[in-house]
Amino acid sequence: MIKIAIYGKGGIGKSTCASNLSAAFSKMGYKVMQIGCDPKADSTALLRKSERIPTVLDTIREKGDAYELSDIVYEGSCGVKCVEAGGPVPGLGCAGRGIIAALEALEKKGAYGKFSPDIVIYDVLGDVVCGGFSMPMRKGYADKVFVVCSGEKMSRYAAANICMAVENFKGRGYAALGGIILDRRNVANEDEAVKELAEDFNTSVTGYIDRSEDIAKCDELGEVVVNAFPESKAAEQFNVLAENILKEMNK
Repeated sequence: MIKIAIYGKGGIGKSTCASNLSAAFSKMGYKVMQIGCDPKADSTALLRKSERIPTVLDTIREKGDAYELSDIVYEGSCGVKCVEAGGPVPGLGCAGRGIIAALEALEKKGAYGKFSPDIVIYDVLGDVVCGGFSMPMRKGYADKVFVVCSGEKMSRYAAANICMAVENFKGRGYAALGGIILDRRNVANEDEAVKELAEDFNTSVTGYIDRSEDIAKCDELGEVVVNAFPESKAAEQFNVLAENILKEMNK
C-alpha cells in the first residue's frame, strides 16, 4: 500500500491537488482512499459533486461505537473512497485530537483491510504541524509527505515549517519528505524561489500546477478537473504529478 500525506498552508489548493491526484491514480487502475484531515471537512467535496459527507467525529458523537464503515466511508468520483475526519464542536476540544480519534476509528473498524486501497492520501492542514496534525506523518500512516506551496512569502514560510517538522520527526521513524508541489500564483521569481526552498531541504519540486480557469470552473461544478476537462493542460499537469509521485514512492 502506498501512503501519501499532502500538507500545505490553508487555502493553497492542497484539497484540489489531493482530489485530482486521487482521481488520477484511480484512472490509472489503482484503488484509492482519500482521508480529509482538516476540521473544515471539505477535502473530498470535489469528488462528491460538492456534497459534504458525515465526518468520523460527528458520527462517533451521534452513534458512539455503534457505527459501521458505511457510516464514515463514501464513494466518490472514479470509485475513490472518501473519508472526512472532522473536528470538535466549535469552541470545544482540540482539532488535532480529532484527527487522532478519526484515524484510530478507521483502524478499529478495519477500513484498510475491508477496502484494500492501493493508495491512501491524507489531506492535512499544514499551518500548524503539532499534536494530531502530525498524526498522518507517524509510523504506520503516510510513508512520504508532499507539501503544496506557491511562490508567495507566507506560503513558502508555512511550507518551510512543514518541511522542518518532517525533518525533525524523521528520527522517530515518521514519514520522509517526498517533495514540493508548486501551485503557481504567478508572483515574481516564483519557480526559482520554490526550487530554492526545495533545495534547502534536500528535495525537489515534484510537479507544477498553473493557475487555470478550468480549475476555477471545477470548483463551481464540484468536480475534479481530470474528470471534467480531461484534455486540459490542468488535467495533464495533475496526471504528470501523479506519475512523478509514484516514481518518488518507488525509489
